[in-house]
Amino acid sequence: MTKKRIYLNAFEMNCAGHQSPGLWTHPKDQSHRYKDSEYWIALAKTLEKGRFDAVFLADVLGTYDVYKGSRDAAVRQGAQSPVNDPLLVVPLMSAVTKHLGFGVTASVTHEHPYTFARRISTLDHLTKGRVGWNIVTSYLKSAAVNMGLDDQVKHDERYDIADEYLEVCYKLWEGSWEDDAVKVDKENGIFADPAKVHDIAHEGKYFKVPGAHLCEPSPQRTPVIFQAGASSRGRAFAAGNAELVFIGAPTVEIAKNTVQKLRKDIRKTGREPEEVKVLTMLVPIVGRTEAEANAKYEDYKKHISYEGACALLGGWTGIDFSQFDPDENLHYVENDAIQSAVENFTRIDPDKQWTVGEIIETVGIGGMGASAVGTPEQIADVMETWVTDADVDGFNIAYAVSPGTFEDFVELVVPVLQERGLVPKGYEGDTLRDNLFGNGNHLPSHHQGKKYAFQPVTLTE
Repeated sequence: MTKKRIYLNAFEMNCAGHQSPGLWTHPKDQSHRYKDSEYWIALAKTLEKGRFDAVFLADVLGTYDVYKGSRDAAVRQGAQSPVNDPLLVVPLMSAVTKHLGFGVTASVTHEHPYTFARRISTLDHLTKGRVGWNIVTSYLKSAAVNMGLDDQVKHDERYDIADEYLEVCYKLWEGSWEDDAVKVDKENGIFADPAKVHDIAHEGKYFKVPGAHLCEPSPQRTPVIFQAGASSRGRAFAAGNAELVFIGAPTVEIAKNTVQKLRKDIRKTGREPEEVKVLTMLVPIVGRTEAEANAKYEDYKKHISYEGACALLGGWTGIDFSQFDPDENLHYVENDAIQSAVENFTRIDPDKQWTVGEIIETVGIGGMGASAVGTPEQIADVMETWVTDADVDGFNIAYAVSPGTFEDFVELVVPVLQERGLVPKGYEGDTLRDNLFGNGNHLPSHHQGKKYAFQPVTLTE
């Protein structure tokens, strides 16, 4: 099988349950402790011990209120509600690790790029260059109305906003401060040279930012760019900007279809498809024996919340699943939620007709992703199959119960992957970008973000 290097992210969220609605009720689950600093500190140590590249922190700015037209189900079942800010746990985890990266989710639709750019630069400084940004456009109408809008911004226009938002950020991170602007010259009393700090003079359709970045250049300048949109518009955005793309696919065939489309879009931009790493979500349920793993899985299934899964799926798809019988087949509906979420179950795999009940059971453990049940060797085999057959580069490892899923994976599966030469035994760079790609701390010169880097003017006679 493949000897392609497998990238590992831990998929987390500053809430209970995350991708497995109802499993916070399991006696061994500790995700309800997401409010405690000790929870995040211990998790960070576990992940670095297991040679994870990063912890990928999801986020939403609204509640899941499509199911039965109310947020009650999501609140009652703890379906990503309540949820805290993902960025604020990063300093806790970075303080007890040296190499683990942090992919933080932040929306371009509901926060101004000028202030956001400062927050990311601050985190990149504090972590010594270990921050990535998962760019999202916010799919929940509840977030839009709580930000003062009358309705959700249309799906494709959200990506138009994202294009300009990222342009502003690139200008601030790459072009505002020159590399040698900061002097810290105590003898002459000059902290930074004003001549080497530049206004970005941005004036566009959505944003007007005339001035300079508030922060001096951080180790990476621009964070590692993550992106998760798998719709045609989302893929086009990812093809031009992303360094890692996250997909959620319940089957290998669905993942293969998405990856093929994405790599074709990347090639259209002039980038090499292989330079963008694609990670798919996976919930590994590991036992020392196959029987132990199966027993664990059956135990977990008893804790799935049907109502919680309907609440999550309703928010992801924009469809109220209370109107369907569990035995009904799901048909494609286009709206302004996550279009790829509906496509996964209705269009991409022509050989499968999904009933609503089957979808809800799939979502119950692992959300829109896949799960694997078995011994460490069997889990490793499954991962190799996904890499070989679907052409993914790695995995966002999500949990059924936390931290148990991560602890089992680190203790039992990672050593097998390392023995097979699929996961390195040590970290190979200091910053997140250098560790991932081995080409230094900054965006590659051909990345479109680099066209906004400061260019000195050469005077000629």
